[in-house]
Amino acid sequence: MASNQKMTAEKADIFGHTLHKLSEKEVRGMKTLAVIPARFASTRLPGKPLIPIAGVPLVIRVLSNVSRCRNVDRIVVATDDERIAALVRENGGEAMMTPPDLPSGGDRVAWAAERIPSEYVINVQVDDPLVGSDMIDPLIEVLSSAQDVSLALLAKKIERDEEIISPDIVKMVFDRNGKGLYFSRSPIPFRRSSEGTWYKHIGPYAWRRDLLLEFSKWKQTPLEKTESLEMLRVLERGYSIRCIVTERDTIEIDTPNDLLKIEEHLSDPSNFQTFP
Repeated sequence: MASNQKMTAEKADIFGHTLHKLSEKEVRGMKTLAVIPARFASTRLPGKPLIPIAGVPLVIRVLSNVSRCRNVDRIVVATDDERIAALVRENGGEAMMTPPDLPSGGDRVAWAAERIPSEYVINVQVDDPLVGSDMIDPLIEVLSSAQDVSLALLAKKIERDEEIISPDIVKMVFDRNGKGLYFSRSPIPFRRSSEGTWYKHIGPYAWRRDLLLEFSKWKQTPLEKTESLEMLRVLERGYSIRCIVTERDTIEIDTPNDLLKIEEHLSDPSNFQTFP
């Protein structure tokens, strides 16, 4: 973390990275909060945050990766399950119990952010064991440098044709300045010829806290309901989204097959994580 030297209490996680707790004074001056929503229930992978990935529970792997971000001041795992909270605390992290009936991960993040003062809030998906500082820090830097940006997220060029047509992959189009125009589970732009470039959304969201709290109070919008995509609620309300192109892809854990993919990926020494 950027403010390692400012922390008052320290404990190392299983990777040897030091996790820290902020003093009361530092909390008041905190700028960036990262929240990892970690729900136990999952249709396809029950208890997903606790599943070992190369011997390390998924939630701990994500927590450790986020702890390396120089622009993150505090990390909280927001969960509805005591088993997840206990594991996080055992590994030196901070866990917050949230109501079990929150409808989405975004609502869980907003619930935690409402109780912790900050300027920016990073929603880090617990199903993304490859998330790193090279993905999170650039989003925070955009919020810091561009006052007209209230939400920033990552765009990765699609390199496999099957991802273009997959409804599980969220496609996105944006203008020359990175302003998001639309997000869809359908192939956008429409493939009229063999030429073209397609992008997908991956990884974390970076919010200005005030917009996140406002967003959590809005009712779902028509396009959001149609596509089942939260970012469309932002666009339909007239707010802009900044899309930042990233070169590195990730593997999100949603199915048993994804577990096989990530284990194979991490078993290759050339894929060893060396985030700044």
